[in-house]
Amino acid sequence: MDIVKRNGQVEELIFSKLKRVIDFACDAYPECAVIELETALLPHFRNGITTKEIQQTLIQVAVEKTSVEQPNWQFVAAKLLTYDLYKEAALNRKYGYFGYGDFYSMLTYLSEKGLYGKYILEHYSRSEINELSSYIVPERDFLFNYIGLKTLSDRYLIKGYDGAVLELPQELFMGVAMHLAMNETDKLFWAKQFYDVLSKLEMTVATPTLSNARKPFHQLSSCFIDTVPDNLWGIYNVDQSFAQVSKSGGGMGIYIGKVRSRGSDIRGFKNVAGGVIPWIKNYNNTAIAVDQLGVRSGAVAIYLDVWHKDIFDFLNMKTNNGDDRMKAHDIFPGVCIPDLFMRKVNERGTWHLFDPHEVRLLKGYSIEDSWGEEWERKYEECISDTRLSRTEVPAVDIMKKILTSAFETGTPFVFFRDTVNRANPNKHKGVIYCSNLCTEICQNMSASEYISTTHDEGMISTQMKSGDFVVCNLSSLNLGRVTAKEDIERVVTIQMRMMDNVIDLNRYPIPQAEITNQKYRAVGLGTSGYHQWLAQKAITWESEEHVQQADELYEWINYCAIKASMTIAREKGAYSVFEGSEWQNGQYFVSRGYDSEQWKQLRQEVAENGVRNAWMFAIAPTASTSLIAGSTAGIDPIFNKFWVEEKKKAVIPQTAPNLSQETFWYYKEAHLIDQQWSILAAGKRQRHIDQAQSFNLYITPEYSAKQFMELYNSAWENGLKTVYYCRNKSLEVEDCVSCSA
Repeated sequence: MDIVKRNGQVEELIFSKLKRVIDFACDAYPECAVIELETALLPHFRNGITTKEIQQTLIQVAVEKTSVEQPNWQFVAAKLLTYDLYKEAALNRKYGYFGYGDFYSMLTYLSEKGLYGKYILEHYSRSEINELSSYIVPERDFLFNYIGLKTLSDRYLIKGYDGAVLELPQELFMGVAMHLAMNETDKLFWAKQFYDVLSKLEMTVATPTLSNARKPFHQLSSCFIDTVPDNLWGIYNVDQSFAQVSKSGGGMGIYIGKVRSRGSDIRGFKNVAGGVIPWIKNYNNTAIAVDQLGVRSGAVAIYLDVWHKDIFDFLNMKTNNGDDRMKAHDIFPGVCIPDLFMRKVNERGTWHLFDPHEVRLLKGYSIEDSWGEEWERKYEECISDTRLSRTEVPAVDIMKKILTSAFETGTPFVFFRDTVNRANPNKHKGVIYCSNLCTEICQNMSASEYISTTHDEGMISTQMKSGDFVVCNLSSLNLGRVTAKEDIERVVTIQMRMMDNVIDLNRYPIPQAEITNQKYRAVGLGTSGYHQWLAQKAITWESEEHVQQADELYEWINYCAIKASMTIAREKGAYSVFEGSEWQNGQYFVSRGYDSEQWKQLRQEVAENGVRNAWMFAIAPTASTSLIAGSTAGIDPIFNKFWVEEKKKAVIPQTAPNLSQETFWYYKEAHLIDQQWSILAAGKRQRHIDQAQSFNLYITPEYSAKQFMELYNSAWENGLKTVYYCRNKSLEVEDCVSCSA
């Protein structure tokens, strides 16, 4: 039988060569018998078959053998895919070697093709690159399961314009590490440290960082948040900013609560304003028109306060009933809720809706700029002021609308604004109005302001004052692989430095983003593999032990993050507005009950040295990167222990990570879990997280309205800052992949 090699040559099939590949793939997995793979492959042979087809068939056969009883076939398939990538790269790069070799030549080759940023070769000498090349560990390619390696290959490895593989996994990790270490004094040391934690899958960086670091257009941040002022210039300036963010591969959160409501006046003309919906439809159209680097549609979450007069129109935007002219099906709505609203719902009280523009005119303040007791005082003032128009409704009617929409569409996201602002360590410099696209970011926000426009000899210059335009710089600790306290400290210390370096090495889509990021230097350290961590420790999800362990684990991660940020501040300086923050005066530590000697010592060191980052901790969903790491996503429980995914006519069976007799019964599926236990654990975690968590609720059609309401009430009572999707088992909700750190 003749076969056709990848270079086009025809030769006779020598089965012993093929057997060596199969033996290599099954080595270390004795339960995956070589003979099974050989036998399953034989019927696919034909005269003139290509070696590429043989390899692809081998891979698919191994993939389809994956089961609950034999989960390791997915690692056999991954090794076969690794071999295939090596073959493809050797052919496409024309270097004459198989696997890893001349890293410097690869960098030069890809830089000349415009696929690698020339700044890498400008920052590292040939001898330095050769030293880093010798540090690469090819065997770490075998840590991937099949879906992890396939995800990395399909979405992140650098390919030619024709789709040809030009980069291998360890080269990707080293390239990202080199980029993020460029500005370090000892850049070789830190490049090696960064490479180790990435290549061992001990942590993952956010999708834009993993994809774009080392490339010419290196936008490294996942998500951005902007504030819409109540004027035409500001509304369209936010739209323009969103377009630039989306073009560069970022998602967006937008707060629209300052915009006047439908029927408000414009320059004294009564009842002429269209309200927030027409502007939201504009942002919806931008999301469709300006995609994220051609990979996916633009993604935007838009938040509105629950006291805004347009709240009912807003909550109907994604539902299937009502006037289609008032719909915006492609945005993700979020509702900003104060404590008073939740109390009014529970006591079945009356709620008042106001026009923010009218409040500004008649009261002289913007009610949305305050929170907590001050906001409640101003809200009561508005109720007492008979000059103000308002809509009075039972608070529970609005809550029913929120629950109906969540049940039908999975949204709105919920943002508990008083809880967020109470815990804000930087309240001396602003207010947090809303969160981002994945509800884990909570940072100070403000609208940019138009100053003036001048022109001279055909040149037009517009001057604007930058607002606080929030940027998300994310990474996630893989709890599936990193469990010991000392290992958590080691990885988190490296992780914090990597994220801090992202701030200086980023290519920002708009100047406001860079100004704000340099001002606060905020980062978002998160975790993936949480359910895997519980299962491997034989901890039942629905148990007091889980709640206690969550408290202890996240306190330790937070301690390590703050200590690492303080250490970097001692070396490089604190963030610019550290003075007056709750980090400096110690209130951050007091309000969280951190009173052990260890915490007291750290509190003193922070007061003396500062911290490098204004915010540090935020748990993203990690939908994509947790696949690469072979871990469970974010803080979510698993959907299923075993499932089959169909991609491009291929069937890909998958199992929960490290599925075995020991872990099987600790992997309880999300929709079977009593959600109150998830809320209790999230509440314990939240105390240690200065921002928020991408926390999902999992419900079934059997949930009563009362039970459903109790979940949101419990989330608020337990101190959660946000609620992400409500995942109804009978409903498919669209995942946001922009922030998948």
